[in-house]
Amino acid sequence: MRNTLIHGLAAALLLAAPLAWGQSAAVQDNIPKQALDATAAPTTLADLSKDQPVTAKHAMVVSAQHLATQVGVDILKRGGNAVDAAVAVGYALAVVHPCCGNIGGGGFMLIHLAHGKDVFLDFREKAPLKAGPTLFQDDKGNVVPGKSTGTYLGVGVPGTVMGMDEALRKYGHLSRQQVIAPAIKLAKQGFVLQQGDVNILGERTKDFQKYPNVGAIFLKNGQPYQVGDRLVQPQLAKTLEEISKGGTQAFYHGDIARRVVAASEANGGLLTMKDFADYTVKWDNPIKCGYRGYTVVSDPPPSSGGVTVCQILKLLEPYPLKDWGYGSARALHFTIEAERRAFADRNNYLGDPAFVKNPIDTLLSDKHIDQLRATIDPDKATPSTEVKGSLGATEGMDTTSYAVVDKDGNAVSVTYTINYLFGVGQIAGDTGFFLNNEMDDFTSKPGVPNTFGLVQGKANQVEGGKRPLSSMSPSIVLKDGKLFMVTGSPGGSTIITTVMQSITNVIDYGMNMQQAVNAPRMHHQWYPDAVIYEPGLFTDAVKKELEGMGYKFKQVQSWGADEAILRSPKTGLLEGANDRRRPSGLAAGY
Repeated sequence: MRNTLIHGLAAALLLAAPLAWGQSAAVQDNIPKQALDATAAPTTLADLSKDQPVTAKHAMVVSAQHLATQVGVDILKRGGNAVDAAVAVGYALAVVHPCCGNIGGGGFMLIHLAHGKDVFLDFREKAPLKAGPTLFQDDKGNVVPGKSTGTYLGVGVPGTVMGMDEALRKYGHLSRQQVIAPAIKLAKQGFVLQQGDVNILGERTKDFQKYPNVGAIFLKNGQPYQVGDRLVQPQLAKTLEEISKGGTQAFYHGDIARRVVAASEANGGLLTMKDFADYTVKWDNPIKCGYRGYTVVSDPPPSSGGVTVCQILKLLEPYPLKDWGYGSARALHFTIEAERRAFADRNNYLGDPAFVKNPIDTLLSDKHIDQLRATIDPDKATPSTEVKGSLGATEGMDTTSYAVVDKDGNAVSVTYTINYLFGVGQIAGDTGFFLNNEMDDFTSKPGVPNTFGLVQGKANQVEGGKRPLSSMSPSIVLKDGKLFMVTGSPGGSTIITTVMQSITNVIDYGMNMQQAVNAPRMHHQWYPDAVIYEPGLFTDAVKKELEGMGYKFKQVQSWGADEAILRSPKTGLLEGANDRRRPSGLAAGY
């Protein structure tokens, strides 16, 4: 164990002895359980100090479901590269992790090529062309609860299939048929459910019971599946076979699209065949920033993740977090204040670059960062009412992540989503896959919180053909141009701070990769003005000190699932870490 980890964790452990680690968690008011999986048990600093990652010499895959990880490793062993494996894992997760893996949603892929090039692929969903700013409001301008999350109006045009096809075409070695075949087999033959799988399926039992075509697959005689049961998905297998043969043509122009559009029309949605035919993916340059001699590579808009992660890290860089120690009041104070200011900017200025101008250079400029940092009071919390989007006047969470590193040093971080666990909770006819409710990521009305409590402006209002602003933050960290870390997580707005903490846990607090993803988390997003936290982070003394500085707290059992890989600078081995919050996940390599 590194000296810095001993300094941070062991010291915190001594202080933490009186804390009741197993105490019951209060549910955060503004995030419904369908949107944020909080089923994981808490950890302790004593347990954390013992955590060790999986190591491998050549290649590594980490995902939230063990069978998908094995698919990726098998692809790598058969001569596929990191992109081949990432696409294979993406399709496999659509079968074995249906809450979050998807072909009915969209996401982002960040690729680091061994020769040094970094590229970003945007396959985020788009709003139907008929959508407009008042879509989720009544005739008096009030936001209608549930309209963006529980109806077909919440469904955006899916992007995953085109994204996977495009990544494979440009950077893969294997054929589409080769990388989808394992997913088809898993759907046809089924797979045996573990406790982690059953926990997530159980979160939406009542919703599954509402829809006969969903309940026929995801319930057993109308009741939840149990550990040891086999989940078979023949309809999804058929859809995957169509994609295997016809690719994007089959999904966006053929019978699959027609069935989704028909279901949308029958249920008051807006999707049309033109929406599917007009869908596109986009290659772009990643966001990059420096942090303590490392280079953080992350995603640009329509994700807010890269900009916001970089803002937080740049705000923190002058502070001696290592000396203050993990879990110390001082380190937590400055981290929370950095998050508060970065989210204020995020919520006011960022949106789909096809529709709004994103002032990224200004937001990440040293001048702007210095101005923000100067507003942090070293001895007390700044009320969010006193923190505004700082560039002047404004115009007014479920997901899964996975990481792959191949034997040549190519690395891929993917985060993709259908928003809620199981998205809108509905399947179009016999297509077999859940549809997203990603339209909730738009601003239903400027100033009104969305599911994750984010209060946003007009930059992210609903417009036809627009991609909703995302918090997804698949990230790669480099040292002297060489791969150091791959990281990413689900969790709605908490994704940004989860990814940021995985980086600081390693760089500042000396944790190994497993400790870094397992460590208790905290999150502040400007509004609501409260720190949400997992059990095990705060000692009684630290929490009391922070409360005296003006902080308010809400405890949440758990969130996120950081799936990460580290190239150890000491051994040269790859360290793979599946987050403890996804007990059915796996890190594996060779």
